[in-house]
Amino acid sequence: MPIYNKISAGFAMGTAEPITSGVEDVVYIFNQDDVAFTYDVSNPLIVTGLTAVSSAKVYKFQGTNNSFNSVSKLVKTQVGPRYTEEIDFNIAGLSVAIKDQLMAMGYGRVCAVLINNYKSSDSAIELFGAVNGLILANAERSAADETIEGGYKLKLTNPDKMREPYPPRAVSIAPTSGPATYASTVTALEALTH
Repeated sequence: MPIYNKISAGFAMGTAEPITSGVEDVVYIFNQDDVAFTYDVSNPLIVTGLTAVSSAKVYKFQGTNNSFNSVSKLVKTQVGPRYTEEIDFNIAGLSVAIKDQLMAMGYGRVCAVLINNYKSSDSAIELFGAVNGLILANAERSAADETIEGGYKLKLTNPDKMREPYPPRAVSIAPTSGPATYASTVTALEALTH
């Protein structure tokens, strides 16, 4: 079943579980080549598995007070729709170790998983950079910025001229037995985190 060509459903505002804006103050980031994805066979918008390659790691960045944000923008191109993906987050620190990670995100490509505040959706957890990865496009530090105590404001986005062919993918990983749930997906992510 293709994901394009014809619409097949309508939507209405939910009154029992109204949508909530924002993302949780946590982002899981990993090198693009370090994790293999398994997709739902009938829908390429759903990631059903994340498998670490060899001894690869997923790194967890945590913030506070709504300091993380994600954006997905549709861009019409001559070959069809493409999506620009962006993730903004802050790092409250400026150690050499942090600077080393910033350089790695600027030169290499990473993927990121974010958790939306709105949990009543099959896209509560989303993968960014699935095809072309993300790079650190902005790392700004103002020593006098009291909002993040002189830390870094970061922006991950797609490399130049390399937008994603799909919007951010839903991540829905089932436990050993039973259907995939929000809890089972978070558990699978945490199992990859070191």
